[in-house]
Amino acid sequence: MSAARRELPLFPLNTVLFPGGPLPLRIFETRYLDMVRRCLREEGGFGIVLINAGREAGAAASFADVGTEARIVDFSRLDDGLLGIRCVGQERFRVLESWRQEDGLNLGHVEDIPAQPAAGLASDYGFMADVLRKVLPELGDVYAGVPRRFEDAAWVGHRLAELLPLELRQKQALLEMDDPLARLAALAPLLRRQDA
Repeated sequence: MSAARRELPLFPLNTVLFPGGPLPLRIFETRYLDMVRRCLREEGGFGIVLINAGREAGAAASFADVGTEARIVDFSRLDDGLLGIRCVGQERFRVLESWRQEDGLNLGHVEDIPAQPAAGLASDYGFMADVLRKVLPELGDVYAGVPRRFEDAAWVGHRLAELLPLELRQKQALLEMDDPLARLAALAPLLRRQDA
């Protein structure tokens, strides 16, 4: 059974957002200020997609086909006068087609990628949860509101993928993986190398 198609504003960035992950943003371009207002008014989200070519600000950028929907959980005026928003990653989606409005905002028809099945953390990967237990409290406010699910393989894999110093292409490949245990298997040697 195929997922329903829906329209979603798209925000191409030089970052990869994972389900359940935090994303603070500074908003200054009119197209994105309008998008944020619309999302708040309609209680909807917007899609974060990794830029393949181009820049975050200004001209058109090409971007990855798989992204993560972001929901705004808080907003405030920053010291520099810009709008600050705090978002949390929801579910992944696939962009079926995209276009650019006159104001420069990217929109797309997307289909949701089914949520990953709950999978317990095998004992082989217990050390990965231990790393997160140690590191997350040191990261301050950004992760303060993120619920902890140290026994969930998908959650552990997503947090490590966003925190480890990996190239954006590697992070995108990890986002696109459908099997949480395969993601942990891919991350395990990287984590051991970081600890060495």
